[in-house]
Order: sequence, then C-alpha cells, then structure tokens
Amino acid sequence: MEAQKLAQIFSITLDELSQAEIPNYEKYKQMILAYLRADADPRGKVPKTKLAKLLYLADFAWFYKTLESMSGMQYRRIQFGPVPDLYFLAVDEMYESGKISIDKEGEALLIAQAGSSPNMSLDLLSKEETTLISEIAKKWRDKRTQEIVDFTHNQLPYQIAAENEMIPYSLITQEDPDHVY
Repeated sequence: MEAQKLAQIFSITLDELSQAEIPNYEKYKQMILAYLRADADPRGKVPKTKLAKLLYLADFAWFYKTLESMSGMQYRRIQFGPVPDLYFLAVDEMYESGKISIDKEGEALLIAQAGSSPNMSLDLLSKEETTLISEIAKKWRDKRTQEIVDFTHNQLPYQIAAENEMIPYSLITQEDPDHVY
C-alpha cells in the first residue's frame, strides 16, 4: 500500500500521514542552507543543535502566520527539543554531497556552507519565507545554543506534547505572539 510506504519513508504513522501534509524534504534542505547563508551564528558556523531549533522556529512561526508549515516536516518531542526525524538524514546527505561542512569544536558539531553551496538555488523558498528565516537568524545570532533550547522547551507546543510524540503545529497559534520565535 502506497500510504504505508510513505509513512515508513518519513518515519511517521499512518494516522500522522493522513493528518499532515507531505514533507517537502528538498525544501527543508534549502531551509538549512538559508540559515547558513543568513549568518545565524557569529562564528559563521552554526551548532547542529542550534540549527535544528532554528528550523523548528521557522516552520512553526510560518504556521503561526499562514496556518501552513514551511517544510511540512513533523517535529517530534525528544529530550533535546523538537526535531523532525529527517533532520539528521538531511544533514548527513548534505555533508556527503559537499553542500555543507561539519567541524567538531569540543562537544559541538558546527555546520557551515561548503564551497559549492553558495551556487545552490533556494528556489523552493519564497521571498517571504527567506525573510522570516533571516529575521529568526538575526534574533538568535548572538545567543548560545542553550538559550534557544530553553526557549523552544518553554513553548506551549513542546510542553503539551508527550515524550517522543509528534508536536501539533496548531498549538503554536495559542502562543503569545512575542514568544513564537
């Protein structure tokens, strides 16, 4: 059955598949590049955990504005914060294809644009979406990773979801507008 195959590919249940939009995996990877181009960290390299939270903020802030997710990814509530199952795969694929570089600094993995990625198009992102990503990057640029982790952990969607459960986008609409990102 096609639906079962899709659910398996995206690591979600059939119920989650029927309730959600199909994730746009290529657009999600372009969101990663957009953050790296938006200078989301003063070192020019974004910690892997911070990048995951920035992506979450973009998806949920976009939903707050438009009632649609930017990427369609389903974010799971895990101990270290909201993250889609495909985040780690996307980062690995982008590293293996030379689109990003990953350096280790102490315990942190730092992600940066690779030499070939400045030529990569962000054609799946609208001007409004890249503007939102830039605004979020600017707000969190000088903040430590732990600050963004704490922020996302204190948001209503993360607090209400059970451990290892998918976080409903609709919960962000109940958040104070100043606490969306």
